[in-house]
Amino acid sequence: MPDPICAIAFDAYGTLFDVYSVGALADEFFPGKGSALAVTWRDKQIEYTRLRTLCDQHADFWQVTKDALDYAAALHRLDLTEGKQAALMDQYAQLRAFDENQAVLSRLKRMGIPMAILSNGTPAMLESAVKSSGLDGFFDHLLSVETVGKYKTAPEAYQLGPDAFGVNASEILFVSSNCWDICGATWFGYHTTWLNRYGLPMERLGVAPHHVGESLDVVADIVAQALR
Repeated sequence: MPDPICAIAFDAYGTLFDVYSVGALADEFFPGKGSALAVTWRDKQIEYTRLRTLCDQHADFWQVTKDALDYAAALHRLDLTEGKQAALMDQYAQLRAFDENQAVLSRLKRMGIPMAILSNGTPAMLESAVKSSGLDGFFDHLLSVETVGKYKTAPEAYQLGPDAFGVNASEILFVSSNCWDICGATWFGYHTTWLNRYGLPMERLGVAPHHVGESLDVVADIVAQALR
């Protein structure tokens, strides 16, 4: 028998909050280049978290995000003024939530299952994103890797979930739209769901999530089934 699902830990960026929604503002500043800037910004942001953790050179996620934006602008040869940089960073602190979030989180809340966000974001970034998207009140914990100084996929980052909920990792449903994150979480011992929002192929790492869906709706269905 599989372990019961006693709690849910959600990744934030790309899972609850649309990291590519910054592309609209970026396109206002740099017509025709906003989408490309947003993609490079995100890719470099994640690359920097990995490099800093591997080399034990931690900087918080706000700084990493800013550095990644600077790189992306330079790569695409865009004139990123201080004003445009500040506006884009402010937009990142208030990312748009995916459309289904409110309804699904409300459904899960009615089921009585504890929920948390477990994210690379700083506490301030997470608080801002949750508040600005109207998702405050759903989460029992906002867990930031800043408390351990290492980014996902470091085991110390994933350990924040079991420590917060007081249960084994296998009793926590970990949800992320980032397949690399899901692979790390599955290796760590979580019960995992990959939200494949963009129709991407599975990573070739010899590990697979327990569930795959296209939106947050699948999470409520999984939990409802588990609680029967």
